[in-house]
Amino acid sequence: MWHIEEELQKEGVSVSLLKEIQKFRESHKVDASVADRVPVPRFLYYGKEIWEEAAAALLCGENLLLSGPKATGKNVLAENLAAAFGRPSWDISFYVNVDAASLIGTDTFRDNQVVFREGPISRCAHMGGFGVLDEINMAKNESLAVLHATLDFRRSIDVPGYDRIPLHETTRFIATMNYGYAGTRELNEALASRFVVINMPVISEENLRKLLKREFPTLKDKWAEQFAALFRELETKCDNAEISTKALDLRGLMASIHLMEKGLKAVRALEMGIINKAFDPFERQLVADAIAARIPQDLDYGKLFGDR
Repeated sequence: MWHIEEELQKEGVSVSLLKEIQKFRESHKVDASVADRVPVPRFLYYGKEIWEEAAAALLCGENLLLSGPKATGKNVLAENLAAAFGRPSWDISFYVNVDAASLIGTDTFRDNQVVFREGPISRCAHMGGFGVLDEINMAKNESLAVLHATLDFRRSIDVPGYDRIPLHETTRFIATMNYGYAGTRELNEALASRFVVINMPVISEENLRKLLKREFPTLKDKWAEQFAALFRELETKCDNAEISTKALDLRGLMASIHLMEKGLKAVRALEMGIINKAFDPFERQLVADAIAARIPQDLDYGKLFGDR
């Protein structure tokens, strides 16, 4: 099992920031009832500068807004930050019908009495967690207005009919959002002003090679380089408006390599994980041609990973 602190040291993240994170973690113990919510990340977010910006903001008590297109690792970074700071995390998915009750909580019956059942925002605030507000710009602005006092200097939640809930000193919120996707909208300026914003870059070719080698240790260097270069080529085609972003799918690439580990030939696995996500036939052919230029038809497990 890898340790996130050691990996961040290897990546060259500021020693002083790492010491501050360690001090934060040691000074704020996690309640045993939510200890199982402290993430144990499967993936490491690669990107020294982004790590330093995000860590500095959280140490200063700020809330983070991670903005960027697909394949930028927004949720991976959010999970990594909660793990590095040793805080329980709550993943709160936003959608058009989200309302205040689903965020803050609502009345319920317990022992023949009406009591308040905490929602994820309230629970996170109460327990000093990191709340990951996923795709925050998919919710209606009016429903998000209930978060204003939570996210600004007041750091509290007013629950009608109940007491005000003050935020624990370690509570932080990390929002993620994509622009231009179906169902998204402009983020309310009042809400946006309550975050510091990091524009997340698409993973670099070098960092993608590192990610692939970490996830697939037996993958030969030659093919890790080819898959990373392929992903970069697809990104370039997206930037040039040759194809849509449907095929620029890092999860799909990782899933494809997992399929290759199970014995599927590389081209068939990439069809399932990447090519077939472009539903327009012309676009699908462009993606298939880009893959064919780098990946031989007969590429199989033995050539990718070596002998079983």
